Amino acid sequence: MKRKVGALEKVEGDLINLQYKIRRDPASYADDFNRQYEQYLQKRELFDKSPELLNNTENESFMQVVDLVSHVAYCYKEKTASFPEELMQILREHHAVLKTEVQEKIISCLTMLRRKDVLDSATLLQTLFPLLTTTRSKSLRAFLFVRILSDVRAANQKSTDHRLNRTLQTVLYNLLAADRTSPTGLWAVKLTRELWKRQVWTDAKAVEIMKEACMSENEKVIIGGVRFFLGGDKEREELQDESSEEEIDPGQLKHQSLINKKTSKRKKDFQQAMSAIKKKERKKNEPHPLNFSALHLLHDPQGFAESVFYKHLQSNKSKLNLEQRLLVLQLVSRLVGLHKLTIISLYSYYIKYLNPRQQSVTTFLACLAQSSHSFVPPDSLEPLVLKIANEFVSEASASEVASAGLNTIREVCARQPLAMTDTLLQDLVQYKTSKDKGVMMAAKGLLSLYREVGADLLKKKDRGKAASMGIQRKEIKERKFGEVEKGEIEGLDLLEKWKAEEKQRKRLEKGLPAEAESGEEWEDEDEDDGWDGWEVESNGSTDSGGWLPVDSDVEIEVSDSDDEPTAKKLKTVEGGEDAFSKLATSTILTPADFAKLQELRLEAALDKELGGKKGKKTVAEKYHPDDAVTAETLESLAALSKRATKEERIAAAAAGKTDEHKSHEARRRERKAELGKSTTNKEKARKKNVLMTLGKARSKKKRSLMEQKRVLQAHVQRAKRGGRRGNIG
Repeated sequence: MKRKVGALEKVEGDLINLQYKIRRDPASYADDFNRQYEQYLQKRELFDKSPELLNNTENESFMQVVDLVSHVAYCYKEKTASFPEELMQILREHHAVLKTEVQEKIISCLTMLRRKDVLDSATLLQTLFPLLTTTRSKSLRAFLFVRILSDVRAANQKSTDHRLNRTLQTVLYNLLAADRTSPTGLWAVKLTRELWKRQVWTDAKAVEIMKEACMSENEKVIIGGVRFFLGGDKEREELQDESSEEEIDPGQLKHQSLINKKTSKRKKDFQQAMSAIKKKERKKNEPHPLNFSALHLLHDPQGFAESVFYKHLQSNKSKLNLEQRLLVLQLVSRLVGLHKLTIISLYSYYIKYLNPRQQSVTTFLACLAQSSHSFVPPDSLEPLVLKIANEFVSEASASEVASAGLNTIREVCARQPLAMTDTLLQDLVQYKTSKDKGVMMAAKGLLSLYREVGADLLKKKDRGKAASMGIQRKEIKERKFGEVEKGEIEGLDLLEKWKAEEKQRKRLEKGLPAEAESGEEWEDEDEDDGWDGWEVESNGSTDSGGWLPVDSDVEIEVSDSDDEPTAKKLKTVEGGEDAFSKLATSTILTPADFAKLQELRLEAALDKELGGKKGKKTVAEKYHPDDAVTAETLESLAALSKRATKEERIAAAAAGKTDEHKSHEARRRERKAELGKSTTNKEKARKKNVLMTLGKARSKKKRSLMEQKRVLQAHVQRAKRGGRRGNIG
């Protein structure tokens, strides 16, 4: 029995068919399009008068006509020149009374017109974005947000659309700056954060938008901006890792295409998968974009940190609760530690919160450690370190509290060693004999730190062998505030040491003493070998324009006297330790030297990571300004203080074990199945149903000797050519 087709379904089918025909031949179906366009104009007049009074049938008919015109508008550009503007006008004027399906259909049609280049992206966004911030419909806001986001991503997919990006960024910035109390700025925060996460926007302009959001007076907008700086880069990395995990194995695809039945659909899927693999390979070979962190792209970090601190933390007018204040404090401390800023009043702000009974005290301690660096005056940090020691580290304190306090002191002193006094340090080091494991490990960590950065503050028995010998040889000097280590080529000392060892080895091979005597000149025969394959132009002239030979151990003094002509006096520098490496000042490194330098750097770095005897990674080298200090870092040793119960120990032991025992062969088959690999023919034959093999067994028994001979010969020939498919060769 035939199903009765409704009138609207017939019309819809006819319109879809007409749409297909118009695309194929626009000129032949121009009259049909004109009739449909006239219907659209009539229905649009009804919409302009009273859109809220239209029934479902009229709305459905209007949506179908709009959909048809939108699909074929690019075929009749002159006729439909005003069509996009009319749709935008309906949306602007009547979006509050239109039904949800009509709103979504008009927005979808406008997006389609943008994709077909009938409408430009800037005009579309200027229409949709005001609706996003003004409409009260939650569903419409969600739909508009997704459409705007997808439109910006599509516009920047092939190449960066700088004009569109600048237009939208200006709109978002003005939305935040125009009214700082309005909650509509939250949409600017959401859009910017999502586009930053998708790596559509990676420039400083996007960072300026979020910087303005942090200066807002609306709590949600402030926290949105702060969370962007604290976690926006991590979200971007996680999204990138998720996309890289979806790898396609080309070997598995080829294997499946050979084993499975050949069909046109599978062939098409295989070609699409291989094209996706080639596209990913091309992306891998492309130069990697420089994705800087949002904190590094700030224009004025000192001014921004001061403004946020004084407005949201110091001011009595701030409406933020404790949890929100902690987020702002984390941002300020992160900026101070990363850019080495100076906000003296920040450290006095911490004092009232350094109490074990304070809520979220470990987060305050982490912020304090994070905001410490080598340019903070020790006078500002000493009272804080002393208060932590008095409040947290004592015999009466709980083990978790004491270990958190010692960890905080270690983190602060690793960044500014001058914040510690000798009396306090010697007192804290005594906790290395504590019976509590967490406290003992924290105290030993502090001791290890000061053996490297301030051994002179420790007692002789606590300094260790290396530090004691360094003090005796005057290799370890007292640190001074504001002192910066001299710049040098990384690993040059390793190259200099290697060259000295090579010279000693060559002298011993020639029967000479390892050390050259005074006045004896040693010429390195292999010194010019490093320039093999390299052409060096030289004019051979030393009269003018060349370098003058200057001893590396002398300093040139220039007289400022006006009475006598300028004279150059040579003065021997005392203390060769402060001078630069002789290799850097007296030798031109060859390409072979640079290759060896890179090799020595890698070897030293590997040795440090593995903790070898040659070069152990120091405690100070483990701290990097880009690494954030969290409350979990300070609480890590507290877990050692807590004695696990029997149930917890059993659970920890059983965590890595499976419920049932499996043989090595069973685990191997499981791994192969996970990788999508097939089994061997022998395994397939062994698993085959017995009833399927009975016929073959009977036929084998009935074979004559000649038939058996032919079968065996065919088997040998198949084996020689690599099986039925001929896989050999």
